[in-house]
This record gives sequence, structure tokens and C-alpha cells, in this order.
Amino acid sequence: MSIYHSTPYDLYPNVTNPAYAPLFEPLTFLAGDITLKNRLVLAPMTTYSSNLDGTITPEEVEFLRRRSHGLGMVITAACYVIDHGHAFEGQWSCADDAMIPSLKLAADAIHSAGARAVLQIHHGGRMSPASLLGYAPLAPSAIAALRPGADIPREMTSAEIEETIKAFGRAARRAIQAGFDGVEIHGANTYLLQQFFSPHANQRADSWGGSIENRAAFPIAVLEEVQEVVRRNAYRPFSIGYRLSPEEIEEPGITMEDTLQLVEGLVACRLDWLHISTANYFAGSLRDRADLRPRASVIAERVAGKTVVIGVGSVVTPEDAVRVLEDGPSLVALGRELVIEPEWVAKVLEGDEDAIRTCLPLSGGAESLTIPPPMYRKMLGRPGWLSLCPELDTVETLRQLDGVTV
Repeated sequence: MSIYHSTPYDLYPNVTNPAYAPLFEPLTFLAGDITLKNRLVLAPMTTYSSNLDGTITPEEVEFLRRRSHGLGMVITAACYVIDHGHAFEGQWSCADDAMIPSLKLAADAIHSAGARAVLQIHHGGRMSPASLLGYAPLAPSAIAALRPGADIPREMTSAEIEETIKAFGRAARRAIQAGFDGVEIHGANTYLLQQFFSPHANQRADSWGGSIENRAAFPIAVLEEVQEVVRRNAYRPFSIGYRLSPEEIEEPGITMEDTLQLVEGLVACRLDWLHISTANYFAGSLRDRADLRPRASVIAERVAGKTVVIGVGSVVTPEDAVRVLEDGPSLVALGRELVIEPEWVAKVLEGDEDAIRTCLPLSGGAESLTIPPPMYRKMLGRPGWLSLCPELDTVETLRQLDGVTV
């Protein structure tokens, strides 16, 4: 039995290449009752550009607005739900009701382009730097991440754990009040919820640690709190998803078998989607080189008929995106690709996919591609994360791709 309602592709009569028609079929989340006009999602991406108080800047709003055109759903950058969850400079805040007007600017910008708006809610845990917080970060256990210069965190008390769970619920209420269509709980990329589930980061001896059931208790408690807040506060359709990283390289670390048990618990709560965070969708296991199957495909098979799976990671071309959908996930998220090419969807619809940008200009990109300057500088300073245009060809590349005089 299908877990979504779909409508024939003739809703998009202007799709030039019928091979891409699967990307433009609608989908309805059954629990949240939100309908997406197609299967394309903007992946959450850190912008490093908010004001010091966590409010969103005009540059971030316009970054979202431009990239929302043609998409079914947009997931925002992660916002911290409580002050001790602040993980990086320039991060959005949803830790206080004073943030609601700022958050509304983002929701309104996404809606103005015709996409559904989802706020990602987050806590950094041991990845929140002491230099930013002004004190040791909080985590399940006093164990530093295996990264150079990582801070040794302080183990959270039971009261702090309960308060953090409540903070996720309060952030969901603010998302409702700001006009979002849903929230995504960030349980991936080594942050707090993943830390609680990880046997490396979580070595507690109480009911929040030890067995896999105990380590899963915090993520499940956060999801249940968010769901309860949504039931009490959302008087319109509102969806809830969860993002997770399927494996860890640490020893001991999260295995695929662990994740499949966590997934069973999350799905039992009737959430709308699972977003499987991988750098390369098409890569296999981090822990078993003989296991070549994409992690999201494995999870999609396990939860078929129960919830939606989003695949993400190095999906560059429309052919790549169709392959993801054929592989089991029901939605495909694009991140770096939409940074480089904000008009990706329009070019696919128009049969102009050969004109899709494939590299980031070394100069002028913040203006020509509507990227917040701090985010643009970060991308240029992170070798290998994005393909960079040859500097001498940058002006000519933009001239050819944009048809403008630079």
C-alpha cells in the first residue's frame, strides 16, 4: 500500500523531458496532511550569516527565496532551540519567542516562491564550541569528539535533559506561529540527538544510556514532545520529520543495525519523513566496504508503507535525482547543487539541463548567485566541498551561463 497520494504528471505539462516526470509528481504526508507539489527538496544548509542575536538577515531570506522556486519543500538552516545548543557563528535561533518575527520572514519568503516551508530544529551538544558558548558544551557524557581541538563537554544532568526536550517542543510551537508547514528534528551530523544514540558519545549509566533502547530514548522523547506540542498548537496541517546519520566511523559507533532499530522506534511514532544524511547518496556503508547499497535505500526498504524517506548527497543531475527515486526514497534533496545553480528546477523543466551551472565562481558569486557573503566565503575556504570555477574563466563562465555582460 502506498504511503502517499500521487497525481499523474500531467499537472506539469511543461516538463520537456518525460524521463524527469517522476521528479514532478505530488506527494502528501499522511500524518501532517501537507501536500508537496513535487519530489524535490532544498536540503538544510548552514548559512553562517545570522545576526549576533540569532535573527535572520535579509541576505539569508533572499538566498532562500531564490532557491525555493519550483521546489516541493524547503528545509531551512538549523536553528538552535536553547542557548546551550548554539553550535556555530551566524546560526539561526529559535530559542525565544522574540525570534518568531524573524522566522516568519523566512517562512514567508519560501511560501512566496510556492514551496512548503520546514524549520530544522537543532542542538549542537558536544559540537557547540566553548569559545562560542563561554562555557563547556553539554553532552550525554564528558567525552570529547574525535576531532582536533575538540572541547571536553560536561555531562548533562537529568534536569538539563528534560529541559532540552521541552526546548525542542517550544521551538516547534514557534515554527507554527511563524507560519511554517513543518519542522525537521536534526538528529544527524554528530549533533546532540545523534550523540545520545551513539555508543561513543553516550556512556551514561542511567536510563538515558547503556542499552540501545536507552540510547534511543532521548531522540524518541524529543519526537514525542514535538508531536504533542504540534497537537496542542497547530490548527492547520503541520508535518514533522527527523534527520539522521545512518553510521559512524568511531569505535564503538553507530552501526546500520543500530540505525534500523532506531528507525523502527521513530516510525512507530508516525512521523512524516526520515531524512537520511549522507555526503554521497550513491555510496555504500562507512563501516563495511563490501556493502555497496545506498544507506537511504536500505532504510526505505525497511520502512516501506510506513513513512517517507528523503535521499540526499551528491545528487547533481536530474538523472541522478530520478535514480534516487527509483532506488526507494520518495523525495530527493538538493543542497550544494542549488547553491551553485539556483535555477536548477527551471532548467530541468525547460529541457535546458545542459546549461545547469556545475561550479562556484571564485569571485562575484555572492551577488550573482544570491549567496550571503559569510556563507560564500566559507564555501570558497573549504577545499573539495564545492567545485570551483577556474579563476580565469569565471567571468566568461558567468557570461555564457547567464547571458549577461559582466
